[in-house]
Amino acid sequence: MSIFINNNTKLLVQGITGRDGSFHTRQMLNYGTKVVAGVTPGKGGMEVEGVPVFNSAADAVKQTAANTSVLFVPARFASSAIYEAIDAGIKLIVCISEGLPTIELVKITAYLKNKDCRLVGPNSPGIVSSGEAKVGILPGHIFKEGKVGVISRSGTLTYEIVDHITKVGLGQSTCIGIGGDPIIGTKFIDCLELFAQDNDTEAVVIVGEIGGRDEQDTAEYVKKYFKKPVFGFIAGKTAPPDKRMGHAGAIISGTSGTAAEKVKVFKECGIKVGDTPAEVAQLMKNELA
Repeated sequence: MSIFINNNTKLLVQGITGRDGSFHTRQMLNYGTKVVAGVTPGKGGMEVEGVPVFNSAADAVKQTAANTSVLFVPARFASSAIYEAIDAGIKLIVCISEGLPTIELVKITAYLKNKDCRLVGPNSPGIVSSGEAKVGILPGHIFKEGKVGVISRSGTLTYEIVDHITKVGLGQSTCIGIGGDPIIGTKFIDCLELFAQDNDTEAVVIVGEIGGRDEQDTAEYVKKYFKKPVFGFIAGKTAPPDKRMGHAGAIISGTSGTAAEKVKVFKECGIKVGDTPAEVAQLMKNELA
């Protein structure tokens, strides 16, 4: 079992004719994902890796019944592409694009409240349900079918955590890169609610980083409501105050949002925290294997 995507996912790639869109379309196809359509305005009628290209998301959905979209669209056009996918009836949008203005995300998340559609990202590396489907830029070869759910604010750090989980023999059910921007469509708690209902997910690892309160709020949710084992890793232990580190959301204000604060709250709420990705995987192996 998996969450968000599976082998029945019908994927639409917005921005498929660009360098990143075409490259990652090939990678997603190679993983076994059903990529049924692409969209680039003005290039309808083309094919990329055998995938038909349409001028609009509405045309693509009408012709192919696509239910999921991934965006490889420049930041200045990404907001419009998200609205287009929502209005076309897409149920899940994974936004790889980064650099979207925060004010645009405020408007988009408000618009989504009345729609049957979920946004993951922006600035997300994507989602992988091991052995079923890959949507985004996560490297498929490091995944193994297993029982660990992964939720991460980071990008490349997600790859390292996944690789270590695979190497200790546990594997992953679904891995979600939620994105590191201040405002995102899907948060840690949203993913935990679904993992709680997934019988094939026996434990979850949360990969957080400095900035904001999402990790602290998530830890309190875990303590009150989540019954499966949860493990954690927090990036940014050496980050200086008031410096943005990588992601737009990764900024410490005074003593709020520091790695030390997040680790402390995790431990107080029963989340087992590793100092390194390898240690996180070993903690999981000790309890689950």
